[in-house]
Amino acid sequence: MIYLDNGATSWPKPPSVLSEINRCFKYYAANPGRGGHDMAVRCSETVFNCRSAVAELFGISAPEKVIFTSNATHALNVAIKGSVRAGGHVIFTSMEHNSVVRPVCALGIDYDIAKADIYGYVNPKTVEGLIRDNTCLIVCTIASNVCGSLQPFEKIAEIARRHKILFLLDASQGAGVKEINMTKSGIDMLAAPGHKGLYGPSGTGVLCLNTDFKPEPLTEGGTGSRSKEFTQPAELPDRLESGTLNFVGIAGLKQGIDFINKVGLKEIEFHENRLADILAEDLSSIKGIKLAGYAKDRPRIGVVSAYSDEKDCVEIASELNDEYKIATRAGYHCSYIAHETIGTGDVGTVRFSLGAFNTVDDVKKAAFAVKRIMRG
Repeated sequence: MIYLDNGATSWPKPPSVLSEINRCFKYYAANPGRGGHDMAVRCSETVFNCRSAVAELFGISAPEKVIFTSNATHALNVAIKGSVRAGGHVIFTSMEHNSVVRPVCALGIDYDIAKADIYGYVNPKTVEGLIRDNTCLIVCTIASNVCGSLQPFEKIAEIARRHKILFLLDASQGAGVKEINMTKSGIDMLAAPGHKGLYGPSGTGVLCLNTDFKPEPLTEGGTGSRSKEFTQPAELPDRLESGTLNFVGIAGLKQGIDFINKVGLKEIEFHENRLADILAEDLSSIKGIKLAGYAKDRPRIGVVSAYSDEKDCVEIASELNDEYKIATRAGYHCSYIAHETIGTGDVGTVRFSLGAFNTVDDVKKAAFAVKRIMRG
């Protein structure tokens, strides 16, 4: 199988991730923070080491401000629902995932959408023009999961900081690829999955806080601390981490981050973008195939979306899988407003999303397969 669906979940995982998950299950899979015996202590140390690695990766100095979640969706819900109050106003962009759109809409508050251009890029001035007196949160994806457009998140963060508005970055498609320093960039909150660009297992995610503001808990319960009290602890991370953590997944996530640090963010970014450029060039030469939201000379990540007016995108993806053993994703990618923005709201796209383990041969074979499919 040629795997080109890393935007959904990265595969394969580094061998060290698999080894550490097995080692945890075999030797120290006890409950962190819930006991003083050797296994529980070792598990607690593993969780803390991963928390520290995440803090270092995203440029924050306090590991306790790294909150473990089950995925990026969970992290975004904690950040959005825990920071917006009745009467507030939220701004998000037209390239956001439903993990941002739906929690905001569920709050029943006012919001505005900063419209991107046809290539999926948001002008920071568009965001600033939507700010109201009661704007309390600005949310922006670092890069589109639909077409790969990299947003000017640092400029948008600066605007939010100047207006004293909380800024939340959805790093689902950029974590592990782009350098992100929350302190230097003034990012207040960051949500990221463990199972995509961080090369960890599913069921892992993080919410990183770089502000004194503490979101209200989404859930309350056991934290292993202050057990006499009826109310949730005020201290982080306990305030936002009720119940037993996915410590086995966290053990694997630490190894995924170590893999990224060993290879290097710049090397991974260069590799994925190079493959994306090769794939985009080859696909654009195929009769009947169009690229969606692709601008070669503008900042982007390793995602290429294509469509055809002649053949349904689901049919193309199905044939890639069935006839050529190539894994892609077809449809709207949980981000219909992004498709409306780039002009594919009626057709969707076949998304090719690249990872550190893909090769030139992979993308060449994918383009060749699409060419064969379009010839019928």
